[in-house]
Amino acid sequence: MSLVIVGTVAFDELITPFGKSGKIVGGSGTYAALSASNFIDDCKIVSIIGEDFPESQLKEFQAKGISTEGIEVVKGGKTFFWKGEYHNDMNTRDTLDTQLNVLADFNPSLPENCKNAEFLMLGNLTPQVQLSVLNQMTKRPKLVILDTMNFWMDIALDELKEVLKKIDVLTINDEEARQLSGEYSLVKAAKKIFEMGPKYLIIKKGEHGALLFDKDEVFFAPALPLEEVFDPTGAGDTFAGGFIGYLARSRDISFDSMKRAVIYGSALASFCVEKFGTERIAEITKAEMHQRVRQFRELTQFEIEL
Repeated sequence: MSLVIVGTVAFDELITPFGKSGKIVGGSGTYAALSASNFIDDCKIVSIIGEDFPESQLKEFQAKGISTEGIEVVKGGKTFFWKGEYHNDMNTRDTLDTQLNVLADFNPSLPENCKNAEFLMLGNLTPQVQLSVLNQMTKRPKLVILDTMNFWMDIALDELKEVLKKIDVLTINDEEARQLSGEYSLVKAAKKIFEMGPKYLIIKKGEHGALLFDKDEVFFAPALPLEEVFDPTGAGDTFAGGFIGYLARSRDISFDSMKRAVIYGSALASFCVEKFGTERIAEITKAEMHQRVRQFRELTQFEIEL
């Protein structure tokens, strides 16, 4: 049940209505791997960092069973950095600073023990990097999940469509689904996106939950109502990591299994927003995770006579 996650390992600096984080560890690969580690102990990150990245954080990854062999360390280099400020509604944010640093030249070379992974998550990176990773695999993974965003749709749509032909699951938000498909209705959008290659589509709707589509069925998972959303950074990556982590553990990639994976991913994402950065997702216990999943079940469980 080996899992490879390709994504950023980075520094963030966050400003929310609840305070300021200062410079902390973030990145799509970081959130996804920490989330997936709740299910499996054979998770590998492929990423790039500078010499300024703390060795202590790499050791924390390893302590959770996350292999860092695929993280390239550039001598004298600086790690990717993003600074953002969230508005009062916590759904919109402004980017205050982006420093690509070593990420600008990221051209991953997969370690041999990553090339035959059964499960592969391609985080939000350039389509060229995502395609390069797929081309390095010695066999077709059992499941490939891709995350992308409107930025790549704006500047690299043709390359993105090439990658979409080779994956199984696409995860995007509702705005991105509409842009990619040219359809306002999310049901029509899903049909158009299936024509591009993916077999399954997850449309993330933030505080309004998530939709899972295949060509014949739709499943909706609500977001858990929370008293406070402290920091939404990384919630989508945490969701995706929990989703693929659950599937990698179960080795069942049926639609019914994906429904359960969506709930587990949503549960983990609900933890992520409770503190700044990765602090909360890094400390949860399996007992807490299962209790949160029970809350999701109770949220939607009802009886009705027809």
